[in-house]
Amino acid sequence: MQGTGASREGWVQVISAYAGWLMDGYTTIAYALAAVTLSSLFFPSRIGFFGLIATFGGLASEEVARPVGAVILGNFLGDRVGRKSMLTLTILGFSLFSAAKGLLPTYSTAGFLAPLLLYILLFAEGLFAGAEYGGGTALSMESVPARIRGPVGAFVQSGYGTGFFIVSFVYAALSTHYGQAGFTAMGWRILFFTTAVPGLLTLAIRAAARESGVFSDMKERQEIEKEPVSALFTRGWAPLAFSLVLTSGLLFINAATFTFYPSLLSILHPGISGSLVGTYSAYINLVSLFGVWLGGLIALMVPGRRVAMLVYGLTFTVTVYPTAFFAFHGTPSLDLAMFSVQAFFEAMVFSTLPAFLSETFSKKYRATGVGFAYNGGGVMAGFAISIVLYTSVLVKSLFTAWTMWLLIAGAVMLVGTALSKETWKRGGEDAITW
Repeated sequence: MQGTGASREGWVQVISAYAGWLMDGYTTIAYALAAVTLSSLFFPSRIGFFGLIATFGGLASEEVARPVGAVILGNFLGDRVGRKSMLTLTILGFSLFSAAKGLLPTYSTAGFLAPLLLYILLFAEGLFAGAEYGGGTALSMESVPARIRGPVGAFVQSGYGTGFFIVSFVYAALSTHYGQAGFTAMGWRILFFTTAVPGLLTLAIRAAARESGVFSDMKERQEIEKEPVSALFTRGWAPLAFSLVLTSGLLFINAATFTFYPSLLSILHPGISGSLVGTYSAYINLVSLFGVWLGGLIALMVPGRRVAMLVYGLTFTVTVYPTAFFAFHGTPSLDLAMFSVQAFFEAMVFSTLPAFLSETFSKKYRATGVGFAYNGGGVMAGFAISIVLYTSVLVKSLFTAWTMWLLIAGAVMLVGTALSKETWKRGGEDAITW
């Protein structure tokens, strides 16, 4: 911490934001890991493969709720009352609704009420999860100097991958302990109950965190915006539009890769065990953590945030076809290698995102703007896996559908990045909006 220019309190705020992302990664991937099991429990067997599409459709319910939660909680709490106050509420709601999925009845006992309740819980979870990124990013980036926001933002972003890494091993352990039949009967419920653990730990960390200095100064000077969301859509609409294009492409990629990898391994290799799927998923995310950390460090040597994201995004996009080709025509071990390569380059794109988005929006509506820009882009991501699976039925090739949509999303991501303005350059001062 010494020599960075950030205070001890600043680092507590950074860790607080990191913990929220760990929670998000843990809960989201817990659902993805259990998706194949859930499809057989919450939907009638007669619909076959479409049950898996419908299961992943539940993620769309959550993703649609996220920008709504980001705007409502960001507008009424994050940009008016404070970043910390909002984040305390969001983690409580996030934890409760996430763990509650383990209490749901299945289709065999409740019929179509079962998937309906599942979708409702995912929507409620999404409302609180949606405010996490905006509040956490604002709190952490406002707590450190501009020159180190790149690597610090990468660290905060890596919380998602860390949550993915941990829950993958939890899933592997539960699959080994219960076996396939036992996991279908009870193991999936235990998996969702464990999501309360990172939530409680995050809540404890946030109890020790303070409000960001930027917000405290703004409050003392009576500069609080009365209607942050109105100011965002009137004064900040242009950067918001370009940011939404960027995040729409990037988060579509993220859903079609990280969230889909566990099920994709099971589809490509029907005999693979749940334990091995969990272990491979953990390894993939371990590699991605090195990608996000390296991306943050390299960003220190790159002229600007936008330039770094363009380089990282282009690198990922040009490697889509070769990595997909070898993954779909190889062994599980080769899949592990190819998906790890993809995860590494994709994570590099995410490394600069917290700093870039936080510097894009004015401090007066930063929590609302960052939250909506990120989660609004995630709406299409909620449909990504269902779109890929449905397209694969139409073209009769999962390889073609998956590769095609990754390339389309990569192009969208690059266009959004290219249209956005640079927010900060190495050796320069904070952006005007700071």
